[in-house]
Amino acid sequence: MERKLIYKILLILGIVGVCLYHVFPLNKRINLGLDLQGGMHLLLKVDTSHLEGQAKLDACDRAVEVIRNRIDEFGVRETSIQKQGDDEIVVQLPGVTDRQRAIDLIGKTAMLEFKIVSNDMDKLKEAIAGTVPEGYELKYTPEEHEPLLLEKQAVLVGDSLTDATVRFDQSQFSEPIVGLRFNPAGAKKFSEITAANVGKRLAIVLDGKVQSAPRIREAIPSGEAVITGRFDVAAAQDLALVLRVGALPAPMHIEEERTVGPLLGQDSINKGVKACIIGISLVFIFMAGYYLLAGVVADIALLLNLIIILGSLGMLPLIFPGISATLTLPGIAGIALSLGMAVDANVLINERIREELTAGRSLRLAITNGYDRAFSAIFDSNITTLIAAFLLFQFGTGPIRGFAVTLTIGLMASMFTAIVVTRTVFELLLNLGWIKNSLPMFKLIGETKFDFISKRRIFYALSIIVITVGLFSYFKKGSQAYGIDFAGGQLQEYMFKNPPSVDRVRKILEEIELKNVSIQQFKDNPNVLLIRTTEDKNQILTERLQRSFPQDDIQVLRVERVGPVAGKHLRDKAVSALIWSLAGILIYVAFRFKHLNFAIAGIIAILHDVLVTLGALSFSGRQIDLLSVTAFLTIAGYSINDTIVIYDRVRENIKLYRKLNLYELINLSVNQCLGRTILTTGVTLLCVLSIFLYGGEILSNFSFALLIGFFCGVYSTVYIASPLILAWNRKGAK
Repeated sequence: MERKLIYKILLILGIVGVCLYHVFPLNKRINLGLDLQGGMHLLLKVDTSHLEGQAKLDACDRAVEVIRNRIDEFGVRETSIQKQGDDEIVVQLPGVTDRQRAIDLIGKTAMLEFKIVSNDMDKLKEAIAGTVPEGYELKYTPEEHEPLLLEKQAVLVGDSLTDATVRFDQSQFSEPIVGLRFNPAGAKKFSEITAANVGKRLAIVLDGKVQSAPRIREAIPSGEAVITGRFDVAAAQDLALVLRVGALPAPMHIEEERTVGPLLGQDSINKGVKACIIGISLVFIFMAGYYLLAGVVADIALLLNLIIILGSLGMLPLIFPGISATLTLPGIAGIALSLGMAVDANVLINERIREELTAGRSLRLAITNGYDRAFSAIFDSNITTLIAAFLLFQFGTGPIRGFAVTLTIGLMASMFTAIVVTRTVFELLLNLGWIKNSLPMFKLIGETKFDFISKRRIFYALSIIVITVGLFSYFKKGSQAYGIDFAGGQLQEYMFKNPPSVDRVRKILEEIELKNVSIQQFKDNPNVLLIRTTEDKNQILTERLQRSFPQDDIQVLRVERVGPVAGKHLRDKAVSALIWSLAGILIYVAFRFKHLNFAIAGIIAILHDVLVTLGALSFSGRQIDLLSVTAFLTIAGYSINDTIVIYDRVRENIKLYRKLNLYELINLSVNQCLGRTILTTGVTLLCVLSIFLYGGEILSNFSFALLIGFFCGVYSTVYIASPLILAWNRKGAK
């Protein structure tokens, strides 16, 4: 056995061994994303409009520290708190599903003020009538809604606090109170305030709301005060926590929120894994059944591909500390999809080997030539798809980044397994004498001689009609074409024990004055109800539903909320991702094929596929969201992948058939690659179809878009990209 072959075998075994070590145990090596394990994702915007100078510059950093301290005391593990831009903070809380409590804890500014309540009844009456006297403000107590006229200027603020604890007043055992303790300077000032205002009421104001307003009966020299109210223990503990940790430097607004309940998380895992197993199994069976021994070798490569993906995810934090190994639901789809796309390289190699054997080459030479001639197409097509994956990571958030990471690792692993592993296996089989003169394979699609180019004008017209109809539907819908990711709004998904009455739910929505509401009930699972609203009344709605359906044990599966500013921001990022990916692909293809016409034709074909998919989503009543944009970028990568294989064959045939004009060369190249194009797209569609059928509702739009886009990719390669090269080169005209 050759020494070079032994080195390659050792290299492969070493890589696989390292990856296997970092795969098991899987649950300790790879974290599950919030969409799989449940939890909260929040995008907070720090309002610094009232700050100036250094305080404004430092506000976001100080807010990050305050939030981190609050969450640490709250007891949530494996949290992620990151500053984004100048005034945004991203907070991820795995396992936290008590939505309202978490929002109150994180978002409460905790600006504590003590203000004297005026005893002047005439001024109070003026304020209630609408004329608030200068230097005063009108507030109401939280429970009794008693009007109070407060002096605007606080006599003491919360920066003098040293501690805040929960305790129980001896006179009312059932209700907790929050005890406050001041530092020496604060205690002295509090003592002076109480001594000077005996008989008056002192309002304790938190974030602009009166918590309580006890009457001062005597001077309090101890420097201690209490906040009373109808708290439960958890609310009192949270209030004490935020007061103890300190106030935020500025108010914060929730721009984006995504909460996934544990029930939906487990369901997503089950459906995602099921779709992945079915898709991969179909690919394995097809490859082994169609290519026989060569297919079994490809299956070995695909299995190693899966091990390398999982192992790389496990090693990711060690190699790139800034990137966490987090597996999301789109990430699971990315694994299945990358394995389906990995088949492309194996099919390309096997078809090349078949061509060499048909030309009368020996088996050893056929394998060598097959790999050498397939390499440039495999390399170029994978690089262009990696450009799309990189931009997905750059512009995506959360689960979409998870998809981009797994797709990137999958593509790199597929290049290694297809080019290095399978070739090494073939060389080993040749050296051992297990294969000698032939490598049998089935061939369903024989040699074709279709004149594709002559029909180009018919298909140009067909494409224009389809795109026009789709865009008309898209523009007609306006903002309704978008999901909440881009349009803003709120989505709540509930699980009932029995199928609920939609009319009864609609009546409840009217009672709590929720307008512009969309209610969706799924045929395959009528127990699940999806409610889209423009307002955040989740807590009230959940309580009313649980009260109205007491026997149904209603579970909150997920809550998603995106503000209009965040929606516009996400939309802008999505458009930027598409533009930059097209620009990157254009530059790379123009560089590799040394002709701008090839690149422009490929970009037009990509735009064709994306626009057709966009129209199909709109026409079928599906909303466009972040996962749809993920699908568009994946389609862009896959579409140019297919086009590059044709371009590569044209480039090769120009050298072999010098007497043919460009019209004939393009037709010949498309016919030569037709079998490979149909096979690879068909096999990849097996994975996409399994995700569509078994991946669940969350991946439904994503997989539907891929089904349309991948099918379009074949069509546009043959009838759009290839003929356009001819249209711009008059010399090749027939």
